[in-house]
Amino acid sequence: MRTQRGNLPKPAGRTAKLTVYALGVAAVLACGAARSAEVEVLHYWTSGGEAKSAQVLKQMLDEKGDTWKDFAVAGGGGGNAMTALKTRVIAGNPPAAAQIKGPAIQEWGDEGVLVSINDVAKREGWDKLIPPQISGIMKYKGQYVAAPVNVHRVNRLWINADALKKVNAQPPATWDEFFRTAEALQKAGITPVAIGGQQWQDAETFETVALGVGGAAFYEKAFVQLDQSTLRGPTMVKALETFKKIKAYTDKAQTGRDWNLATGMVISGKAAMQFMGDWAKGEFSVAGKVPGKDYLCVPAPGSQNAYTFNVDSFAFFKVRSADVEKGQKDLASLLLSPKFQEIFNLNKGSIPVRQGMDLSKFDTCAQRSAADFTSAQAKGTLVPSWAHDMVDTPAVEGAFYDVIGNFWNDDNESAQQAADKLAVAAKTR
Repeated sequence: MRTQRGNLPKPAGRTAKLTVYALGVAAVLACGAARSAEVEVLHYWTSGGEAKSAQVLKQMLDEKGDTWKDFAVAGGGGGNAMTALKTRVIAGNPPAAAQIKGPAIQEWGDEGVLVSINDVAKREGWDKLIPPQISGIMKYKGQYVAAPVNVHRVNRLWINADALKKVNAQPPATWDEFFRTAEALQKAGITPVAIGGQQWQDAETFETVALGVGGAAFYEKAFVQLDQSTLRGPTMVKALETFKKIKAYTDKAQTGRDWNLATGMVISGKAAMQFMGDWAKGEFSVAGKVPGKDYLCVPAPGSQNAYTFNVDSFAFFKVRSADVEKGQKDLASLLLSPKFQEIFNLNKGSIPVRQGMDLSKFDTCAQRSAADFTSAQAKGTLVPSWAHDMVDTPAVEGAFYDVIGNFWNDDNESAQQAADKLAVAAKTR
C-alpha cells in the first residue's frame, strides 16, 4: 500500500555515502558466492492480501533461477521499512531492490546509490507500456531506476452491503448523502466508519475528502503546486470541516489500529464503511467476500470524476555482484510481464500498471477502476496521492501529516487554523 507518512528519515548525505561505501566494500566483497547470488528484496507487504502477492513474486523469481531473499518489514505505512533501508545503505550493504516510490526515488538517485535498469526498459518498451504520469516517476535523469507494479485508486469508499440494506440506503454519492447514511447507521447500532488512529490513515481520509469537496483542479493547486492561497482558502476550510465531521461517526477504540484491522471491521459488519485505497480489496478477497454481493466499492463522495493514484514500485540499488545484477534485471523484467501483472494485481486488489492488459479475469471493482483511470487521464483529473508519497517531499508530507492528525484529535482547533497550518507546512524544507 503506502510508503511512510510522518517524519521519514532522509537518505544519507553525499559525504556519508562515500564514507560508508568505502567502509563497507571489504565486507561486501568478502561475501561468498552463494550469498552474492541472492536477490534481497525489502518490502512491507505483510498483511493478508499483500503477503500473498509478495509470495507470487518470490515464486516467479525463483523460477528464473534466482534466489529471492525476503526482507519483509512489518508496518503498513512503510516507515519501519524506510528506516531499515537507510540503515542498510549507511552500512554499505543495501538490498538489491527496495519498495520505495514517488519523490523518494529521486532522493535516493541524488545519493548515487541506485542502478539503471534502462536496458531492460528499452528492450521491453516500457515507455509505451507505462502511463506517462507514472513512467516519469520511475526515472532518474532520464534513466529507469525503478519499476512499477500496479496502480491503486485511493479515493475509494468500501461498504458492507448488509449494513447498507439494514438502513435502506444506497451508496452515498454526495457528502450530504454520506452523513445522512452515517446517521442512520449509528442509530441502528452500527459503527458508520471504520478507521485506524494512525496519522497516515487520517491523512488519506482527508485527502479523499478534499478531492471530493474541491475537485481535481483544487486538489492539484493545493497539494501538487502547494499554492498558499488555495491551502488557506475557503474550499480547504470546507474540506477540513467535512473531514472533522466524520469523526463523530467513528469508534473510540481506533488509536493505533492498523488499516487492515479497520477493513476487517467492515468485512465482519461491525462497521459499515471505510475510506481506503483499493489494496483493501485484497482483505475482502482473502476473506472470501464477493464484490457487489458482500461489499461495495465505490468512488468516495463527490470524487466520481477524479482519480487519485498510488503506485507500488521497486527501486534497484548498486550491488557488487554480477549474479545479483542479473537477478535485479530478471526481477525488473518480471514486474512488468503480463503474467505477473495479472496474477499480482488479482491478489493485491489493484489494477495492472501495464497498459493494454486483458482484464476479463478481474472483478467489477478492478474493471471500474481501470475504466475510471482511463477516463480521468482523458479529462485531466488523474492526480497523484500526496498522502501516499507520490507528490511531496518527505518533509512536506510529514508536516501535512502532523497538521491533519492534530486537527483530527483536537476538538478545539478550528478548520481555518488548520488550513493556515497547512500553508505553513507546505514551506517545510
